Amino acid sequence: MKGVSVRKIKIIYVFCRANPGKDVVFVNVAYHLGEVLRKRKIGLVYGRGRFGLMGYVPTTVARHKRQVLGIIPSAFIVNNLVGEICGREIKVATMHERLLKMMELSDAFITLLGGFGILEELFQMIS
Repeated sequence: MKGVSVRKIKIIYVFCRANPGKDVVFVNVAYHLGEVLRKRKIGLVYGRGRFGLMGYVPTTVARHKRQVLGIIPSAFIVNNLVGEICGREIKVATMHERLLKMMELSDAFITLLGGFGILEELFQMIS
């Protein structure tokens, strides 16, 4: 279309839960999303967990040398609740600060399976 500019997506934030669920389909979708990001040379911003769906996407992206950035509230670091780091990490004070940082650093976002916490963050991003 003439006069319409298209912005290239370089970094996507992925909302997903730290639990794989009971159906392997959700795990496969997370791995597939990581492969799509890799193939399209799109970097990833995520909530910095390494468990469940939240771990599958960044692991796949990082394995192929794409940019991975985890943003984590400092309260989650206690007792290694989030596992080993995958890519770079930014520590923030609160969940709200994490969401603001994710919005600042991402060109777009995708939501995978999740619960009320994922929905809350999604609605905050939209509004």
